[in-house]
Amino acid sequence: MAQFIKLYNENPNPKEIDKIVKVLQSGGIIIYPTDTVYGLGCDITNSKALEKIAKIKGVKLEKTSFSFVCNDLSHLSDYVKQIDTPTYKILKRALPGPYTFVLPGSNSLPRAFKKRKTVGIRVPDNNIARTIVEALGNPIVSSSIHDEDEIIEYTTDPELIFEKWQNIVDIVIDGGYGDNLPSTVIDLTTDEPEVIREGKGSLNVL
Repeated sequence: MAQFIKLYNENPNPKEIDKIVKVLQSGGIIIYPTDTVYGLGCDITNSKALEKIAKIKGVKLEKTSFSFVCNDLSHLSDYVKQIDTPTYKILKRALPGPYTFVLPGSNSLPRAFKKRKTVGIRVPDNNIARTIVEALGNPIVSSSIHDEDEIIEYTTDPELIFEKWQNIVDIVIDGGYGDNLPSTVIDLTTDEPEVIREGKGSLNVL
C-alpha cells in the first residue's frame, strides 16, 4: 500500500523529500502535485520504473508521450538539441509555469527514449515538484492522472487520488487540491510555435 505524504508548497519538509527521492531512486512510482493537475511520475534514469508507468497507462513505452519534469532550464542540454535564441526566450518567459514545450530531442536521451525525435519539457510553478526533482538530481518522467468520470476529466482531491491509487503506486503526495486544467502544450520544433493543446497557460508568452 502506498504511503500518503502531506507536503506544503511554501516549505516542503526535507525529511519527506528525502524519503520520496529514495523511493524514486529504487524504481518507485509517485503521484505528486504540479501547478496544474496531479501527475504520475518516476525517475527518468530508471528503466524498470519507466516500464511500470507505461504498463499502468496501458501503452508501450516507446509510444508514450510522457513529459520530462525539470527543476529549471539547466538540464535542457542533456535532453534537447541546441535551440535558437527566440525559442529560449519563450521558455524563459513561460517557465516555471503551466506549460509543456515540445522540443527536438538530443542524442543523449535515456535509452527508453532513444528513438524519440521530440521531447516534452515541463518546469511547473510548484515548489513541491521542483524540490523533488532538484533533490533527485535529474528530471522525473511524468503523465497526468485522468479520472474515469466523463464530466470531471482530472481528480483534484488528493484523498480521492489516494483511495484510487493506493495499491498501484508507492507514494501519493498530498500537496492540497490540484487544478482540473492541464498544461498548455506548445510545439517549438518548427519555424512558428504551434499550440497543440490550450490548457491553463496563457498564449501571451508566444
